[in-house]
Amino acid sequence: MAGIFGIGVSGVQAAQMGMLVTQHNITNSNTPGYNRQSIIQATSLPVGFSSGFIGNGTQVSTVSRQYNSFLTDQVRQSSTEYSSLEAYFNQVQVVDDLLADANAGVSPALQDFFKGLQQVSAAPSSLPARQSMVSAAQALVSRFQGANQRISDLFGQVNQQITDSVALINTYGKQIAALNQQITIAQSAVNQPANDLLDQRDNLISELNKLVKVETISLGQGGLEVMIGKGQVLVMGTHTNELSAVRSSADPTRTTIAIDLGNGKQELPENIIEGGQLGGLLAFRSETLDTAVNSLGKVAASLALTFNAQHATGMDLLGNSVGVGGANDSGFIANFFSIPNPKVIPSNPAGPQVSATFTPPKMTSGTDGNYFTDITNNDYRLEYNGANFTLTRLQDGVNWSDTTLAGLNTQINDRTDPRGAQGITLADNGAAYSDGDSFLIEPTREMAKNIKVDERIANDVRLIAAALPVRASVSLTNQGTMKVSVNRVTQDLTATAPGPAYPVKIGISADGASLTLGDAGGPYGVTNPGPFQVTAYPSGGGAPTTYTLEYPASATPPPTASGMTYEIWDGNSRVQFSISGTARPGDTFSLDMNDSSTGGKIGVSDSGNMLLLGKLQTQNTSDGAATSYQGVYAQMVSDIGNKAREIEVTKDAQKALVDQANAARSAESGVNRDEEAAKLLEFQQLYQASARSISVGQKLFDELLSIARN
Repeated sequence: MAGIFGIGVSGVQAAQMGMLVTQHNITNSNTPGYNRQSIIQATSLPVGFSSGFIGNGTQVSTVSRQYNSFLTDQVRQSSTEYSSLEAYFNQVQVVDDLLADANAGVSPALQDFFKGLQQVSAAPSSLPARQSMVSAAQALVSRFQGANQRISDLFGQVNQQITDSVALINTYGKQIAALNQQITIAQSAVNQPANDLLDQRDNLISELNKLVKVETISLGQGGLEVMIGKGQVLVMGTHTNELSAVRSSADPTRTTIAIDLGNGKQELPENIIEGGQLGGLLAFRSETLDTAVNSLGKVAASLALTFNAQHATGMDLLGNSVGVGGANDSGFIANFFSIPNPKVIPSNPAGPQVSATFTPPKMTSGTDGNYFTDITNNDYRLEYNGANFTLTRLQDGVNWSDTTLAGLNTQINDRTDPRGAQGITLADNGAAYSDGDSFLIEPTREMAKNIKVDERIANDVRLIAAALPVRASVSLTNQGTMKVSVNRVTQDLTATAPGPAYPVKIGISADGASLTLGDAGGPYGVTNPGPFQVTAYPSGGGAPTTYTLEYPASATPPPTASGMTYEIWDGNSRVQFSISGTARPGDTFSLDMNDSSTGGKIGVSDSGNMLLLGKLQTQNTSDGAATSYQGVYAQMVSDIGNKAREIEVTKDAQKALVDQANAARSAESGVNRDEEAAKLLEFQQLYQASARSISVGQKLFDELLSIARN
């Protein structure tokens, strides 16, 4: 009888436990991270008789959860990548919309500014036209500053999101460590898996994984080690290494991540934090946001530098100019725009300092040459190791090294170097450098923020240098139909030699084909006794020919006196002029300062420099004379737009992988209510059958008692 009762009771108990576990599955079917549980039954120890072993019922050996580590890892890997892409895309589309906005972007304002130049070109003496140009310039400056401010706001938002993510990571880390302790205690007490606690911990790890890529290692006794990024330990059993959001030591405007390993906070290189929302934010900031603000600043700096260089060669409405070959007139404002020097952040603010300036723009060759810059949208790190200075371009790791900054400057401004010219010049403050000194250099980071129209020009538009400071005039006694026009006056921005004495008189030799050079008082009495160069450019194209005119000799071989463009250069300034018509032997023309003392127009009807300024709109002024202002801006907009689309497409594809991984995991570990309902019926039948066997045993026992009484 005991066997019948015992076997029946074991069946009832197993059925009860099965129904409890099944009902537990059903009620937790919507619980995040829950894994389906099931009882594992085994036969009880049989009873041995001489005739053999007879079964002794059943027992539940454990409650197992349907956990597949491979499928869980697949879900985590796809989820952390998706979270990273989603965080990246949410930010990059804001930048894309900002820069591509036809109404708020820089491109329309840039076009309007050059339209303002056209008005001054048409009416150089018109104060309303000049005021319109200044207003358009100020609108362009405001557009630069507005775009920069919105990008700067994004930097602030990213910093805050990094701070929030770090705080949440720490919270999850502490909760996981606490669960490690609970699981260890619970499992040690009954020597059975603490399924629900394990599910809670796995769910926390999955949530942590959405913030930053996670890897885990089992420590035994239910403990778990949790690593983030590329192997940084966040949780070791019941201990947590706390993260902190701190100001970067390299750039205090950036929030970065530090970890406390028990010996103080240590900054983590950003490239070891990957995956999840945090990894996406860091990647967006370094790959897109830095590039966007630097590229916007590059457009502003290129515009300011090249426009200023050309503006400095002109003459304003008051007759002030840079003074060809000499010092500036006291009232002349050479720079139309103002920008600061490149930003330099020292690793040791109290130590020796380094300053940076933009290398002066250069002039392309040819009759229609223009100023251009070599500045890039890169950031740099300058380091000193006790013997050499090394400048590293942070975007790609390319570097230059020399024992002195002067030698380094030569390298980074060498346009024949395959690494490219960088458009900046470095200088020290005379202090002695120590091993380990370093400097972060951000040449264009703050250019869009700080570009301005010179206040003196904004307050007095007559100071716009629309005219050329040199004019050409032909002699009234000339016999031919020769006409001469000054195309350009160029200042050599680095030369220190004195310029030529103006006026310069140029005559047509007796052969009617060559030029002789002299001053206004005689054919050879030039007061600056140095060699002049005349460069002749064929009007139909082709390579130019340079002739040197020594005093008193004429050029040999003689340049053609008509249909050519010439340059006179003395090492400090160049005057480019063109001759048309037919010249007769003895005809002369003069190059003179464009002021009232020589009959000049002092800018009243001369817009020669404004025409050259207007041409800058379409000329290649950036990237080493490879791209225009508009081209640089358009390339920036295109690159960011392409990046946004790339991230969006990749994100959508990754979402499909996440869904597939979750579906596979759910099929393996999730709760199917229909299946669980069927199991309830199964366990109910088992319970009823086992209870029936108990009832049969009871009836037999009662009959035996009845027989015994009778």
